[in-house]
Amino acid sequence: MEHLGVNALFLIPGEVGGTQTYIVETLRAMLPMLPCRCTIFTNSECDSFLREELGDVHAPCGLDFDCLGFRARRRPSRILREQLQLPRHVRRAGCDVLWSPGYTAPLMCRARQVVSIHDMQYRRFPGDFSIQARLATHMLVTLAARRCDRVVTLSDFAKGEIVRFAGIDAGKIAVTGVGVAGSVCGGKPAKTADGAPFILSVAASYPHKNLPVLVRAFASIAGEFPHRLVIVGGRGLGEKALAAEIAASPFRGRIERRNWVSAEELAGLYAGAGLFAMPSLYEGFGIPVIEAQRAGVPVVTTRCASLPEACGKAAIYADGGDEAAIAAAMRRGLLLTPRDREALVSSGRENAARFTWTRCAERTLAAISGATGAH
Repeated sequence: MEHLGVNALFLIPGEVGGTQTYIVETLRAMLPMLPCRCTIFTNSECDSFLREELGDVHAPCGLDFDCLGFRARRRPSRILREQLQLPRHVRRAGCDVLWSPGYTAPLMCRARQVVSIHDMQYRRFPGDFSIQARLATHMLVTLAARRCDRVVTLSDFAKGEIVRFAGIDAGKIAVTGVGVAGSVCGGKPAKTADGAPFILSVAASYPHKNLPVLVRAFASIAGEFPHRLVIVGGRGLGEKALAAEIAASPFRGRIERRNWVSAEELAGLYAGAGLFAMPSLYEGFGIPVIEAQRAGVPVVTTRCASLPEACGKAAIYADGGDEAAIAAAMRRGLLLTPRDREALVSSGRENAARFTWTRCAERTLAAISGATGAH
C-alpha cells in the first residue's frame, strides 16, 4: 500500500451517531501507525470538522484533505458524488487503496477497496427508513459488500448479519471491535437543574432504539425514586413517537430530551449518572454501553443483537420487548447496595478495557493492507 484514501462523504457531524465516533477515533489511532500517505475525501459539512479533529494527529507519511464541495444532507447527491466523482478524485490523488467507513463505497473504482458495514439495521428494522432510502441502502450496501476486496465490521453478531443478508463469505469479513474515547471519561459530574440524581440514556431516536418504552418504564418506577431521565441523542424517525410519549408521561417534568452534546458535556453526564439505560432492540455494537462502563456507571440493557457481546457479564439485562422487565432492571440498578454497585462498576470497567481504538485501528489497518493482496 502506497497511498490510502478515506471516504468520509457520508459524515454529517452531529447527525450520524456512532459512525462519527468510529471514523474520528479510528483515524486518530490509525494515522500515526500508517506506513503511507493518506488523503481523506470530505463533503462541505465535514471538511472543517475533520481537519480540526485530526489537526493534532501525527501522520508520519503525510495527510491531505480533498473536499468534493457538496452537501451530504442531500442524500441523492451524495450517492451520485460517491459513485461518479469520488473515483476520479481517488485516481487523481494516486490512492491505491480506498477505505469507506460508512457502509457504502463507489462501485467502479480502480483502487482496491475496503468498506466498513456496521450492521444490517435496514433489513431488521425497515421502519427506520423511508421506502426509497431502504431500497437505495439495500442496493448500495449489498453491492459494496460483494464488490469490495475486504469488509470490516464491529462485532461477531454484525458479521453474521452481513453474511446472511449480503450473501458474502465470512472469510472476507474482519471484526475489529471499537473503543472508548478518553474524552468521555473523567469528566466533572454534571447535575440536573434541580440537583436531582438522574438516569442517562444515549441514543438517537430511531424506532429500534426503543426509547418510548424506556419512557414508559421510567414512569412506572419514577414514584419510587427521585431520579430524572436524561435522553441524549440525535433526532431520528422515531422522534415524533418519543416526543408524544414524553408529553403523555405523568412524569414528563422529570424527563430531559437533549440533542447531541459536546464530548465534554457527555463526559460530565456519564460521570454524574446514577444509572445508564440502553433498551435498544438492535445494535451492530453499541458504543455507549462500554462508554458508560468505562465511566463507572451501572448499565441496564437488553440481550438483543450485539449488546451481550459488548457488555459481557457486566450489565443488568432485560427483555427488550418487555416494558415491565426493563422497569424491573432499572429498579434493580437503582437499588444496588454500595457493595454490589461497586462490584458491577468494577466488572464493567474491566469489560470495557477489552475494547480500545488502538486495537480497532490495528485490525482495520490489517484488513486494509490485506486488500492489496486480494484477488
